[in-house]
Amino acid sequence: MKHRQLRFGRGFRVVFGTRRAQAAEMVIAPGDAEGDPHNRHRGADQWLFVISGSGIATVNGRRHALRRGALLLIEHGDRHEIRNTGRRPLRTLNLYTPPAYTPAGDELPRGRD
Repeated sequence: MKHRQLRFGRGFRVVFGTRRAQAAEMVIAPGDAEGDPHNRHRGADQWLFVISGSGIATVNGRRHALRRGALLLIEHGDRHEIRNTGRRPLRTLNLYTPPAYTPAGDELPRGRD
């Protein structure tokens, strides 16, 4: 078993994972975005759960509203950008299957180690 207290400080932070899945926390400041219209994870699905704040997810050119409690599945290969459109930080918990990042937060070539 693994256990960690989430901080939701600033930016993107890998919390922990296994060879099959990974958890990360992400905080986006008002007006900022993560990714861009060409960003994608080639080998991992991303489950994004909104803890607090509001924003817009653009996935494969379609916009989806984000607010507290929203759950979004971004499938491997989907192009996506997450933008904070609110006045407070946008805090999300992200799960990747298989892992998409190294423990330092660098993207893995095919979404796994």
